[in-house]
Amino acid sequence: MSETNEPEILFGIYCPPHPQPLLSPEASEGYSKLRAAYDECRKRIEESEADIILVYSTTWPSIIGHQIQALEKAIWTHVDDDFHYLGSMPYEFHMDTEFAHSMKENCEKRGLEARTVEYEGFPIDTGSVVALQLLNPDNRIPSCILSSNMYSNRSETIVLGKAVRDTLAQQNKKAVVVVVSSLSNRMFTEHIDPKEDRIHSQKDDDWNRKILEFFDDGRLEDLSQLSRDIHGQIRVQKVVAYKPAWWLAATMGQHNNYDGEVLAYEALHGSGGAVITLTPSTGSVGDKEFDEDDVEFYRGDRNVLDKGTLE
Repeated sequence: MSETNEPEILFGIYCPPHPQPLLSPEASEGYSKLRAAYDECRKRIEESEADIILVYSTTWPSIIGHQIQALEKAIWTHVDDDFHYLGSMPYEFHMDTEFAHSMKENCEKRGLEARTVEYEGFPIDTGSVVALQLLNPDNRIPSCILSSNMYSNRSETIVLGKAVRDTLAQQNKKAVVVVVSSLSNRMFTEHIDPKEDRIHSQKDDDWNRKILEFFDDGRLEDLSQLSRDIHGQIRVQKVVAYKPAWWLAATMGQHNNYDGEVLAYEALHGSGGAVITLTPSTGSVGDKEFDEDDVEFYRGDRNVLDKGTLE
């Protein structure tokens, strides 16, 4: 699609959306380990040459198309729906407005429905607030937040990642990309003592650890290819389970040439929370002929939608 240079993505971060590492890291040993992992990622971002932080958040669901946060100064106070008793999260974020508008245009060029969100008081989601507060607390680097469309299939999600690459290449910006998502997402339905927090079930824990093995080995495209099978086992919402892997692979590069590092894996009210980094490398693990198709343009789910026939 893009005739410019390849985008430069310095590294990727996968982190959980729940507010405990931000608001109550001292409540349990697990929460404090997650907070320490966030702090390590923050240091790496500060020491990098990143021009922008891109956030793909599974706790910002969109229904029609893809939304892109474009308000230059996003200021508000957020309270989490599930953990409101932990307190408020006031925030002030600096968004890369130029990138957001160019991202919208590139989405449309690839056949996606997209719009920018640019008004005061828009409720930025918990996952984005937690990630940016912990990874970029002083707004040293402009950011951009992308929604996760609830109904997008693999093709649409892959194309969204490629639109990100187009925009980065056009603007010659170095990026850190952040996926905000749980692993398993079954949570306890009653209040628990944080010190007794644990993964909701043994099956969830087993599959979480399988996912972490792929990340640790840098096998991002393998994880993307197998994510449907993983979703069938841990039974979490599809917006959490496999879209993040599809988007991350399409954005960073659809291969296994990464150095992966699992900085922390802990329970968050029963869900699986992990802080992971992926850094592009020259080595490759498990190269093979992948089963899933690669997609450059989105033309509707299984070609059901044909924009060319509409006048």
